[in-house]
Amino acid sequence: MSKGKVLVIGSNATRIEIEGGGWAPTGQYLNETVVPAMAVIAAGYEVVFATPDGTQPTIDPASDSAEHFGDDVAAYERAKAFFATDPAMTNVRALKDVIADGLEPYAGVFVPGGQAPGVDLMQDAEVGVILRHFHARSKPTALLCHGPIAVTAAMPHAREFRAALIAGDTAKAREWAKGWQYEGYAMTVFSNSEEKVVEDYVLHAKLYFSVVDALETAGGKVVTTPVNFEPNVVEDRELITGQNPRSDHPIAERFVAALDRVLVAA
Repeated sequence: MSKGKVLVIGSNATRIEIEGGGWAPTGQYLNETVVPAMAVIAAGYEVVFATPDGTQPTIDPASDSAEHFGDDVAAYERAKAFFATDPAMTNVRALKDVIADGLEPYAGVFVPGGQAPGVDLMQDAEVGVILRHFHARSKPTALLCHGPIAVTAAMPHAREFRAALIAGDTAKAREWAKGWQYEGYAMTVFSNSEEKVVEDYVLHAKLYFSVVDALETAGGKVVTTPVNFEPNVVEDRELITGQNPRSDHPIAERFVAALDRVLVAA
């Protein structure tokens, strides 16, 4: 018997704006998606995968490698097969349909990273509805790597907030962020120095804003490690955030523990 349902929110973005005009390819990270999802299932929960348009996310090619699985080729192949064939990953629902059916049955919500959430999820109205629901009920809300930027969707003016960041108008972004549910929360996210590695060696371009700066502008208390790609998880009340791809297993453990605590308390 399932312990309950867990909502996993994926991104449909396949490109991200870069300075000077134009776009760079992006997507969702494979390990950041499947490692926590598989852990949640192994712990006895049912995963419901949903995206803004109800189609499966595009996996960022930069993540499609055994390197993100500790060079364990067998683990990498299992992950690829899970994402490609397991009903938990292939039976994707649209966020609006999940909301219409009711959010009360869900024990928690998880958002994986890759830079894609910084394009669509951080300003998606339906993501905002979902996050406000889980926040109001103090249900476990976990986000990994770039995924934590999605919490800005809970703002009353998330689209305007992002537009101000793109325009480089920090003062205006702060104005649009007023009333944010997660103001004052401790959190982590992909660090500025880690982002520079991606900009220099993967994108070969500079992004309009960093996720660290965005969350700090909104009022988050962001904590990142001084060493790039060191695993790091920060937990504050119902919010559980992981810094980078190597935080996949640690955040999965913390998220499952939080789900189990809520189950026991109930």
